[in-house]
Amino acid sequence: MRLTKGNENCNEDVILKVEILLRIVSIVALVITSCLVALDTETELVFGVLHRKATVKDLDVLGILVIVEAVAAGYNFIQLLRCFFITTSFKTSPKLAWLCFLLDQIAAYVSFATNSAAAQASLLAITGANVFQWLKLCNIYTRFCFQIGGSLFCGFLASLLMAGISSISAFNLFRHYSSKDHFLVFLPRRK
Repeated sequence: MRLTKGNENCNEDVILKVEILLRIVSIVALVITSCLVALDTETELVFGVLHRKATVKDLDVLGILVIVEAVAAGYNFIQLLRCFFITTSFKTSPKLAWLCFLLDQIAAYVSFATNSAAAQASLLAITGANVFQWLKLCNIYTRFCFQIGGSLFCGFLASLLMAGISSISAFNLFRHYSSKDHFLVFLPRRK
């Protein structure tokens, strides 16, 4: 099947609109994750005598999560500007396509890894560790834990969206290596 020039431009526009939509939704999810984690605090009376405040500083990985999600949101915003100012992502050079592909991959993987580490630390706060005599902190700070859980859900959603963006970047990259007649078919090696 051969694509006509008009049909090809229509496909390019649709893919660009999908990329813009995914970037906007991922930016919103990343900002929500960062804000929920950074601003989450709860003060409770522990053991009947001590006022203890749960904050993001209690788990180091939550502080790292805030930073990573904010950087990923900033990166996606910059890429969103690129989508608007370069009229179509298919007219970019192969070097820019490689750069976008690699940076999208890094953003998606680092965001997913940080969310996974925060989920693992949060699970320890839910279950406790009797061997180390660590209490189940979510029995004491329930609102704090629910808010962290919601933010982790948003973070994993953003990671999935960035994986979709990475697949679009891969499509944009490998399109440079296809001939016009055979869509996404690798060209033979030149001797």
